Amino acid sequence: QVRLVESGGGLVQPGGSLRLSCSASGPPESLMSLMGWTWYRQAPGAQREQIAFMNNRGSTRFDDAVKDRFALSRDDARNTVYLQMNNLKPEDTGIYYCNVWPPSDALWGQGAQVTVSS
Repeated sequence: QVRLVESGGGLVQPGGSLRLSCSASGPPESLMSLMGWTWYRQAPGAQREQIAFMNNRGSTRFDDAVKDRFALSRDDARNTVYLQMNNLKPEDTGIYYCNVWPPSDALWGQGAQVTVSS
């Protein structure tokens, strides 16, 4: 069974940057069969929504709200995907979750809290 752990959240001022990590662990055959990765954000009082996607070939797609400010990268040797967030805005505040693609309800973790505030 694959397990995902997010890390790297914190408090940052508007205009600042953070890098979130999503580390996967589990049987090698399960990790190798992953089709892609997704990042979601749940703002206070709102539904969780997808903001970023990377397929297993490295192609990425971003929600318009974060496009041009966020970037995805991965380290296959560490089974880790990174979400680099630049020029953060107060509206980026929320809990950030990663999941695989297609997303699995069984893989939601604790998420990483990101707070953008002066």
